Amino acid sequence: MTIEKPTTTGPIGPTESTGTTPRPRVLQVVQRFFPELGGTETHVAEVARRLAARGDIELTVLATDRSGKLPRQQPMEGYEIIRRRSWPRQQDYYFSPGLARVIATGGWDLVHFQGVHTLVPPVGMLAANLARVPYVLSFHSGGHSSDLRSAGRGLQWKVLTPLLRRASRLIAVSRFERTHFAAATGIDASKFTVLPNGGGLPPFPADLRPVPGRIISSGRLERYKGHHRVIEALPYLRRSRPDAHLVVLGGGPYETHLRTLARDLGVADAVQWRSLPPGQRGAMAEELAQAGVMAAMSSYEAHPVAVMEAVTLGLPVVGFDIAGIGDLVEDGLVTGIPATAGPERIAQALERALADVEKAGQRRHEPVDVVLPTWESSAEGLAQIYRDVLRTGKQVRR
Repeated sequence: MTIEKPTTTGPIGPTESTGTTPRPRVLQVVQRFFPELGGTETHVAEVARRLAARGDIELTVLATDRSGKLPRQQPMEGYEIIRRRSWPRQQDYYFSPGLARVIATGGWDLVHFQGVHTLVPPVGMLAANLARVPYVLSFHSGGHSSDLRSAGRGLQWKVLTPLLRRASRLIAVSRFERTHFAAATGIDASKFTVLPNGGGLPPFPADLRPVPGRIISSGRLERYKGHHRVIEALPYLRRSRPDAHLVVLGGGPYETHLRTLARDLGVADAVQWRSLPPGQRGAMAEELAQAGVMAAMSSYEAHPVAVMEAVTLGLPVVGFDIAGIGDLVEDGLVTGIPATAGPERIAQALERALADVEKAGQRRHEPVDVVLPTWESSAEGLAQIYRDVLRTGKQVRR
């Protein structure tokens, strides 16, 4: 895997930092944040505390609150969270007019939009344009369980294209995402910076070993995440591996369907359901350490955080050779199978991965011997982008 190295490590800002030069004020905008955490939110949490720890920027995270019950302002580890109410409460549109006021009147030197799918980016980019504040955007694209919403993505990207062209920098988390959005928007691929997600996890107890036959499928319980594809493969796998069992790690609206599917296929006793509290990275490390293989059968991931965590830990991953997971297959980090594979083919791939772990004597997983992106490299990459934009002091018109 190729990681773009920052060219400098100096302070962020239009000029070299001195005792009298104020720190530039950077606002990261994300549709939701702690205590709601997913892949994008994990990315923001991991890079935000590292950027704040540098001490050369004043960092704030702006998020929405569908519940109306979270604090409007909350101090975190070296930075502050600002929240504004969004609607509707039970949907993922995140319409929040209050964001525009914070962006337009906050006196920010730079705004960074984290994510592209919801109403947060267009509302925010319009506000930044009106206030003449430079902005960058990280796509963090993902799939959707609604066929209608998925079919409308192309039109959505075309509507957003004028605002994306006015961004000072466009950031893709994978080569796939750069190629995808360059084609969808007509913006030249050279205008994109590829900055992958990190994958580091805290150390786990030294005595943890892979549990024989254990498969883990991690991610929000949505249809497009593909947990059902793993459950459908279990009956085939258990014919030759009676000890094969699945840990589904996550929560979400598709859980009832998944439980029913497991029951109807006769494998309910071989499926365990777990959901980790937000921010419990140590618990995630322990779950991965006890698995023999991760199944990543999502129909769309730009650069999956959970898969990167598994790869960094040394846990074998079997995944669909599609979208951002395809990049990891190409890099030799994930065992790829076609997205059209049926349950028997998926079962065969998982069985081979479990057998390989057993041949190794059920030893503790060891990190792969390649240079992988880390949260430190992600944060430093963002710091370099912030430096470049703040030094030019203007938006790039494309």
